[in-house]
This record gives sequence, structure tokens and C-alpha cells, in this order.
Amino acid sequence: MLPAYPNLLMVFEKNHCPQDRCGCHILSPIFNLLNDEEQDYLGRNRQIVRYHKGEILRKQGTAMSHVLSVNAGLVKVYLEGPSQRNTIIRIVQAPQFIGGPGVHFDRLHHYSILALTDAIVCMIDAGVFLELLKMNQRFNEAYMKDYSANVLIIYNRLATLNQKQMHGRMADGLLYLSDEIFGSDLIPDVISRQDIAELTGLSRETATKVLREFHKSGLLEQTRRSIQLLDRDGLIRVSQKG
Repeated sequence: MLPAYPNLLMVFEKNHCPQDRCGCHILSPIFNLLNDEEQDYLGRNRQIVRYHKGEILRKQGTAMSHVLSVNAGLVKVYLEGPSQRNTIIRIVQAPQFIGGPGVHFDRLHHYSILALTDAIVCMIDAGVFLELLKMNQRFNEAYMKDYSANVLIIYNRLATLNQKQMHGRMADGLLYLSDEIFGSDLIPDVISRQDIAELTGLSRETATKVLREFHKSGLLEQTRRSIQLLDRDGLIRVSQKG
């Protein structure tokens, strides 16, 4: 039997939350650049929220009052399209910070965020966050570096969706999950077939069909609960072929 994905929330709280206290700086690296006074200012203007699997953290088109730091768990960031077709632009594995263009532009959320597992999230007042960027140059630079890296991820995702056929998209999506999210050839059941479809820009029916073909050709083994990559080199060749 393939191993189940660990309860990240339980592990996080055991290791980092004595007396039920979780600071926003504990796991999000950029916040370690704040000095004691700035940390105190942040602490007075943030709130720790626990989300259950399947809950929506943020809704596309709503007002942005806070930026988010995911301290534990796994969430997906996605664009809501017409006819209830969603496109995942990235999956966030704690510890990571989620800002977005709205914090500097129009104070709106330009994508939705949903918890794929139970999650602990630090909500930081957007105005306070902007003040901290002005106060601390190193913090500002680290934020811009992180933001730029995430923009590049989105650019690469768009290139894949626009330039590759369905088999190339699927290979790219599986390698992304394996390399960037889980660090393992095992993709656990927290990623559903619907999530894979949204990640690869395919319908659920087409995604299921391609996964079945990959299974038959020996590229992977799939069960109802997980996907095990078996031939990484083969997937890379499919990805390169497009």
C-alpha cells in the first residue's frame, strides 16, 4: 500500500505551536528579515486562521484587506474562468507567502485560493505590510525576489498551456508536482484528478484518459488514492516533445 500524505497541520502544531501560538515569522523566511520592533508591529496587526481542507481562503474579485503567509498545509491558487472552468496557476506548499498584484494596484484579489489540506494561515493587514516594505529595504528586496520568482512560474505555466499538446501538458504537470511540490515520485491523494485537470488545462475526462494512457505505457502507476511516477526520463521526453 502506498503511504498516505502526512497531516501537515498536526506536525506543524506539534513542532511550532506550543500553547496554541503560531507567529507569522516562524516559517515564512522573508519575515525573518524584520527587526524586533517591526516584528512587534507585525504581531499587533496579524491574525492566525486555521482552514479545513476544501475551504476557500480568498475569492477572486473580492477586496484585498490582508496578504497571506501559509505557515502549514497545501493550497492551490487558481483563476476562475467562464463555464466554471478553473486554471491552477500554482500550488503553494508551506512555508510560503502569497501576495499578488492587488496589494500594489487596486486592492482586489485577482485569483482564488483554496485549501487542499488543513492549513494554518497568517493574515497580515495589507496596509501594514506596505508600511513594512517601506521601512525595511532588505525585507522589500526579499519580497520582490519572491514575487518575481512566482511571476516566472506563471509565465512558464502559460507557455506550457499555450504551446504543448495534452500529453506534454500532463507530463509537465506531473513533473511540477513531483519536483516542486512534493519532492517525491509519489503524488498523494491531496491532489485530485480535478486538480490535475485544472493544472494542465484539460477537462477532467481528457486528463483521466491521458493518465490511463501513461499508466498503460509504464510511465506511472495510479490507484484511487495516489499516483506513483515510474519512468521519470520517459515523462521528460514526453514533456520535451510537447
